[in-house]
Amino acid sequence: MKIIDCIQGSDEWFKARCGIPTASEFSSIITTQGKTSKSREKYMYQIAGERLLGKSVEGYTNGNMQRGQELEAEAREAYEIITSQEVRQVGFCLSDNGLYGVSPDGLIGDEGGLEIKCPTLPVHILYLLENKLPTDYIQQVQGQLLVTGRKWVDFFSYFPGIKPLIVRVYPDKEFIKMLRVELEVFCIQLKEVVEKLK
Repeated sequence: MKIIDCIQGSDEWFKARCGIPTASEFSSIITTQGKTSKSREKYMYQIAGERLLGKSVEGYTNGNMQRGQELEAEAREAYEIITSQEVRQVGFCLSDNGLYGVSPDGLIGDEGGLEIKCPTLPVHILYLLENKLPTDYIQQVQGQLLVTGRKWVDFFSYFPGIKPLIVRVYPDKEFIKMLRVELEVFCIQLKEVVEKLK
């Protein structure tokens, strides 16, 4: 893994991840069952377009997403207090082959990672009741484990005034194997699309 130290959301961060598949969108490439996602082609064209433009084009954001970004620092601090763990913030982590990456919400020691979500109140309550990694984030969290080579990632769901949820997630070797293959195929096809359009 290669770490690019920059502030997430900065021009340097957008430049680092431009035209590269990122873990937050791995669900657009592969389903939780290891099958090809229906949104794969659209995501490929998005990244191909970024490569041709030489810059990232910001995607859709809504009020809930904005709220989550605003609460992230507070959530990270709460995680540090609860776990007595120091969280190292990094900008972007590239895979060893440089083909895909992840923007983790933090790295913990030499072995751990952190994925923070600040959902709406009803969603947070649902997460607490289910007490597991939500299905929507399996590809992202397993992707973080794949890219960083870490031994675990803590999924941390936070809503101010309500108890948080911490779920420690370990690598799913079978899923990571399927994910790695899908990513390599995706990146080969992405390169071919870009070459056709140059």
